[in-house]
Amino acid sequence: MKNRLEEIRKKLGIKQEELADKLEVSRQTIGSLENGRYNPSIILAFKIARFFEMNIEDIFIYEEERENENDR
Repeated sequence: MKNRLEEIRKKLGIKQEELADKLEVSRQTIGSLENGRYNPSIILAFKIARFFEMNIEDIFIYEEERENENDR
C-alpha cells in the first residue's frame, strides 16, 4: 500500500517526532510508514486521517493486484 504521509506532513511543516507524539507511536513507526515498510493498523490509519482532517483514502492508496489476463 502506498501513502502520501510524508508529503502531507512536510507540506504542513510537521516533524516526524511531532507527529509520532500526537499519534502516540514512535518516530520509527512514522518513518517506516513513510518508507512503505509498514502498513498501519486500521486504528492508526484513522488516527492519522483525523489528525490531518482528511479521509483515509486521501492519505493511503490501496492498489489492488490485477489478475493476469492470461490466467483465465
